[in-house]
Amino acid sequence: MKVAIVKYNAGNIYSVVNALNRLGVNPIITDDAETLLAADKVLFPGQGEAGTTMQYIREHHLDAIIKSLRQPVLGICVGQQLLCRHSEEGDTECIGIFPIDVKRFCPQRHEDKVPAMGWNDLHINPSTQGIFKGLGEHPYVYFVHSYYVPVCEWTIATADYILPYSAALRKDNFWATQFHPEKSGDVGERILKNFLDL
Repeated sequence: MKVAIVKYNAGNIYSVVNALNRLGVNPIITDDAETLLAADKVLFPGQGEAGTTMQYIREHHLDAIIKSLRQPVLGICVGQQLLCRHSEEGDTECIGIFPIDVKRFCPQRHEDKVPAMGWNDLHINPSTQGIFKGLGEHPYVYFVHSYYVPVCEWTIATADYILPYSAALRKDNFWATQFHPEKSGDVGERILKNFLDL
């Protein structure tokens, strides 16, 4: 199986590489259009700032390439946010797979810390299989983020921090998680394996 990771101006890609290696997969990190189009699965992970990462994506025409992908694609963390229409971070126009806007967390109480950081449980839509197959309804996963995707028609799992938000999205062949499966222990490993098995 050919697995490609989108190379762009973002951090944390190598923890995803290591997680895939543990599953027996040796992914290619690339911004080459032909390599991405030829892959069986594509991952779009990362940590970073929306404006600078989108600048790199546009300069390398990756936005058009990602939109044209027909195989299963998994966005992770900033990858999920960049697959949306717009982000409040830097007032950034994003790729637009999911026609929804990314918002910044606004603390409501003294104990509300931003970024949201740590373990939280998912509320998975019971009708959703795919990447959540075999996990039950409330597995724990690891988050680090200051921005969130509101609950919308493409939400397949939610989490609660300050307010309910989209912990995972799906539209056609595009899947996305706000949490980090590569840092979420056995649950995250199962999610990555389920993605590879799609």
